[in-house]
Amino acid sequence: MNADAPAYDMAIIGAGVVGCAIFREFSLAGLRVALVERGADILSGASKANSALLHTGFDAIPGSLEAACMREGHARYQALHQGLGLPLLRTGAIVVAWSPADLAALPGIVARAHDNGVLDVRQISAEDVRTREPHLADDLLGGVLVPGEAVIDAWSAPLAYARQGLAMGGTFLPNTRVTGGSQAEAGWTLQTSQGPLSASVVVNCAGNQGDAVEAIARPSPFEIRPRKGQFVVLDKTAYPLASAIILPVPNERTKGVVICRTAYGNLLVGPTAEEQQDRENATVDQAMLEGLLAQGRRMIPALAAEPVTTTYAGLRPATQFKDYQIEALPQRRWITVGGIRSTGLTGSLGIAAHLHRLYAQHFGPLPTPADPVLTPVPNLTEEHPRPWQRPGRDEIVCHCEMVTRGEIAAALQGPLPAGDLGGLKRRTRCMMGRCQGFYCTWRVMEIAAPHVPGLVTPIQGSSA
Repeated sequence: MNADAPAYDMAIIGAGVVGCAIFREFSLAGLRVALVERGADILSGASKANSALLHTGFDAIPGSLEAACMREGHARYQALHQGLGLPLLRTGAIVVAWSPADLAALPGIVARAHDNGVLDVRQISAEDVRTREPHLADDLLGGVLVPGEAVIDAWSAPLAYARQGLAMGGTFLPNTRVTGGSQAEAGWTLQTSQGPLSASVVVNCAGNQGDAVEAIARPSPFEIRPRKGQFVVLDKTAYPLASAIILPVPNERTKGVVICRTAYGNLLVGPTAEEQQDRENATVDQAMLEGLLAQGRRMIPALAAEPVTTTYAGLRPATQFKDYQIEALPQRRWITVGGIRSTGLTGSLGIAAHLHRLYAQHFGPLPTPADPVLTPVPNLTEEHPRPWQRPGRDEIVCHCEMVTRGEIAAALQGPLPAGDLGGLKRRTRCMMGRCQGFYCTWRVMEIAAPHVPGLVTPIQGSSA
């Protein structure tokens, strides 16, 4: 190890939702932890775009590590969400059968759920489905009810995890690309774009760059095969058209197109499942988006009258394996966390707990932690009152999402301020409503420019 480099007990490479959860876990456990991220902010990679569902793991492969981490992650989120100010919309889910083949598959879905310990899952009749979801097309044949599925805020959760890690003494290192490393008996010296960094143990949580980072320690046993998912976000007027998460009968390759509410009062349709070589760019495709809308309208005909607010795409770090690729390498003082696909949001807290056990088994007991500091994040959802609704509120900057100047200013300050414009959007919802920033971009940029490197300050006095 390099005696001149900043020294940590653990360096976590990658600040997606899983990296943030692991950062929280080991900071709470009393280690000196560095969360290393090549982007300017947390969630700069795969974790910034997903369907924001908290899964029970009812349809995971029984006995898999993914199933275990999802089950534990689901339970841990429910236990801590109130203390961290995180939403939990208990919508439940219905797997809907649209064909005789789908209907024949429903008993197997129930059996798998029970094998996974999700015992409240049950098959329901077509009449029951229609009663629960009257806007679904009339030709549905039946369904499976999954009461424990829920909707959360995919951006506030990792922010809360990272902020709690910081409050417990952890360090966040943005704009820090890991380019290599060398191991000595005491641990690693990582070479980064900001200089060397020393750590006793390294955790590879690099998402779509996971196999490239793994090559620092060993020839990677897995290959990242990015899988793109495209989504359509419908206007807030569509929100009442589905109360539960509407799931299709899955196939071997994908769970299929989902219709669900968002924590922000919209309705979401997606994702697609498209393999691609490019690990950086998740572009949207008009033909695929039209296909998504067609499938959504097939299931809920009234969606044909609803306008689209926006579209987006994300890349999931899939590998050639169906299960998570998590492994401790004691001789290398390295822990691999790879192949965490669309279930990473749910599984993140369970993955962190699993790593806690791996660390204790292979690297020794953890220190006795101090009492945890609670770091609740601001509410972004429609579930609870927001600042614009309070007496004496200040200027509303984004009228589509009702975001105040105070919210934007707060997101640009504090222990984990927004590192770029994308981070500011994810912390406040500004520029993410019906006009997609057409009316508020100028004012948002004016407020943010002094705080965010690279933003151009608008001409003084020219904004509303």
